[in-house]
Formats: sequence, structure tokens, C-alpha cells
Amino acid sequence: MSSCQDFKFIELSDDFCTGSSIMPQKKNPDVAEKMRGKGGRVYGNLMAILTIMKGLPLSYNTDMSEDKETVYDSMDTLQAGLKIIAPMIEKMKINEDKTRDAADRGFSTATDMADYLVRKGIPFRDAHHVVGSVVNYCIKHGKKLNQLTLDEYHSFHPQIENDIYEDITLEASVGARQSYGGTAPDAVTKQIALAKSLL
Repeated sequence: MSSCQDFKFIELSDDFCTGSSIMPQKKNPDVAEKMRGKGGRVYGNLMAILTIMKGLPLSYNTDMSEDKETVYDSMDTLQAGLKIIAPMIEKMKINEDKTRDAADRGFSTATDMADYLVRKGIPFRDAHHVVGSVVNYCIKHGKKLNQLTLDEYHSFHPQIENDIYEDITLEASVGARQSYGGTAPDAVTKQIALAKSLL
């Protein structure tokens, strides 16, 4: 997906990719694929430990010693993976134009429009219906939410005003999620600080 021309959201450095044996233009993200495969190995170790621990009585049983192999293997796999993944991400290039364009498709801010209507005092059930009708109209007319005129919006609900255009931007949508682990810049900054403190 990263190398597909229709998407190409990211481009990995050649240091972490290999060429194709038949297609000279192809760039295989081998390191990323290997790391995804390692996830299956760690999940398998987890299932092994859960199976070992299942149905134990109240005290220690010698079969619990079997958990060591899977625990140590998981630790080694994680540490080795991080040593490779960290520099890969550091050298990764993000195509901001393509990612923004993709985020602007598919009415991703429709929920924000519903929230806007709720703040205007409209019950969510009614707001949900209004937004569904607006999206259906946009699909039929080949428009995005931010391309509708105010007159078009008024045909769906009279309480929609000019401020709707501010609330349905990608920036407003991202910034509105301020809860723990949310997408708002402050929330993301806190998560980055927490991750750095843990590392």
C-alpha cells in the first residue's frame, strides 16, 4: 500500500527495502513485512502462556516453568524489532499532500457536522438524519461537505450558518478529539511525552 501509486502515503528508504526479481520498478518493504510477521510470533507466545496458565490450582506448579521460553523469546523479538523499526521510521518520508487529500475524501467530517448541529440544540437523532441527507445529496451531486453553499445547507436545516465551514475542516475535526489518547495536538503531545518517559 505504501508503494502503490494510487496511495503512496509514505515512502520507505531503500535501506529497508529490496527490489523485485521481475519488476524493476517495484520496491518491496521487506523490513516492515518481516516485523508484521514477528507480531504473529509474539501473539503465538501469548497464546502459549495463556494455555500454560489456564486451569492452575492455587499455588505454583512446575508446568509454569514452560512460560520462560516464550517470555524470553518475546522480549528478544521485541528488542530486535525496535532496533530495526526505529531507524526505518526515522528515514521514512510522508507524502503530506496525498495523505491530506485522502483524509478529505469519504465525508470523514460528517460526525463533526452532527456535533455542530447538536451544539445548536438539535437532538442527535435528528442531527444524524440531517447529516445523512446532506451526505446523500453530496454523493448524488459529486460534492464535498465544504463545497455546499449556505443555501444548499439551509434546504436541510435552517439553523446551519456560516460557522459550519469552520467546524467541518480536517483541522477542526482532529482538534476536537481532546480526550486521553485523542487526535488533538495537545493530546498527541502528551502521548509522545508519556512514550518518551517510558522509553
